[in-house]
Amino acid sequence: MRIYLVNPSDIAFGVGVITPRWLYVLAAATPREYGDPVIVDETLEALDTDGIRKGDIVGIGIHTANTLRGFEVGRIARERGATVVFGGIHATLYPKEAQELGGAHAVVKGDGDVVWGQVIADAVAGNLKELYDGGRVSAERFKPARWDLLPAEKYMFASVQTVRGCPKHCSFCSVWRTDGQQPRQRSSDVVIEEIVELRRLGYRFITLADDNFYPVTLEDIRLAEKQGNVERVAELKNLRAERFEFMDRLAALPSDTVLFTQITMEAAEDPAFLKAMSRARIKGALVGIEAVTPEGLKSVFKDFNLSGDNLAARLKLFKHHGVHVLGSFIFGLQTDRAETFAATAELAKKADLSFAQFVMMTPFPGTVDFDRWEKTNQNPEKVDGIPITRYWLIPVHKRPKLYMPHPSMSASEIRERTQGVWDNYYTLPEIWKRADCVKSLKAKLAFVFISKLYRQMYANTGIATDSARRKSANRWARLTAAVCLKLFKGRKMPELQVPQLVVQQPMLTNIAQ
Repeated sequence: MRIYLVNPSDIAFGVGVITPRWLYVLAAATPREYGDPVIVDETLEALDTDGIRKGDIVGIGIHTANTLRGFEVGRIARERGATVVFGGIHATLYPKEAQELGGAHAVVKGDGDVVWGQVIADAVAGNLKELYDGGRVSAERFKPARWDLLPAEKYMFASVQTVRGCPKHCSFCSVWRTDGQQPRQRSSDVVIEEIVELRRLGYRFITLADDNFYPVTLEDIRLAEKQGNVERVAELKNLRAERFEFMDRLAALPSDTVLFTQITMEAAEDPAFLKAMSRARIKGALVGIEAVTPEGLKSVFKDFNLSGDNLAARLKLFKHHGVHVLGSFIFGLQTDRAETFAATAELAKKADLSFAQFVMMTPFPGTVDFDRWEKTNQNPEKVDGIPITRYWLIPVHKRPKLYMPHPSMSASEIRERTQGVWDNYYTLPEIWKRADCVKSLKAKLAFVFISKLYRQMYANTGIATDSARRKSANRWARLTAAVCLKLFKGRKMPELQVPQLVVQQPMLTNIAQ
């Protein structure tokens, strides 16, 4: 018997940008008596289904974007006599789909860190249940990933996780519903040990794959103090102190370490936190900006962000502290107008963003937006008999480009204008201007190649107009990724030791700063 862990994808680039962490976490959750699992990341190469044998266990993790391919893999595995188990955010939301369309013998909802071992034991004993609920495990029960199983020289960025959950409630995001609004924050010890292991393997670019690296804002603490909630104030200050301790420990890592994370814009109001990020060599952060107008922000429940010139000034504070921003914008909001596209592109340049992504409004399952959209589509349009409210079951090339009707623009106009912003922002001259954010020629070349790679990969997210453009984009992405891998490669450090904690600043900083 062999155990497979599969990250499905219908596009393989041969090289991955970021390690799919969940594969290696479940590998760690696999009891050693069953041997090392066979790990398959189809963004590298497709699964060799001929190798699957009767009695094997095939675990497949799916999110909305790769559901269709995941179901295909599940059906094939079941036909070959394997026991098929689905997990991941989409299976958590729609377990019956995996059973009815993906050939699942069992579905795991929630976190797999603890329950996965039980699933395997039940399958071996012939007592497999149809549904398991892994729930939201506490941070001390998170499994450290089995990085010893990583394929050599296949990924540009490695990934670790410090916290699950996000206290926000953005209408387009499902994280706060699936992972919870109460941050589950790991101790710095276990995270640093993982990072040191990755540095020994030669990874110097590492993503802190968190739902929100800034789980406690200054406003959160002020509000708790105003309410006189002593217990809550202590809890928040403790979480904040742990963040600073972690960043102090990151600062003790080798000086060529480069870290990237995801964070809310409120961190720009916290200079002490930004300074700590800079010392920790967290040089990049995905910031969800979403919209450049107050109306747009309000429509997605994100009116805690700023807009206009104030927004540009706030974003520049990140770069002032050495943190380069990948700004994320959404087009197709009900408040958008034709002039919104040019205004957004101009804001992205004015704010001195190092990278930007421009996505079209998509109602993802598990979000408030999806719930509202589904309720207003009681008799939805169908494609090949599949309602568009289950669009992830429709082949990519047949899906609508925009799902929510817009009051003033057609779907094709929004798509074309979105593509125009991408093309304008990622021209070679514009990329070269932004490459000033790094100093060495090698770093500038890496910046150019990763910018072009990012653009090409996004050509397959609904922006592309036809299959020919998608195939061309995938071909260029494959070639660019190979070059990027060489530029991002670090030297192996087999003798590196876990650094001792040296506190750079008080753990409980004055929130009035």
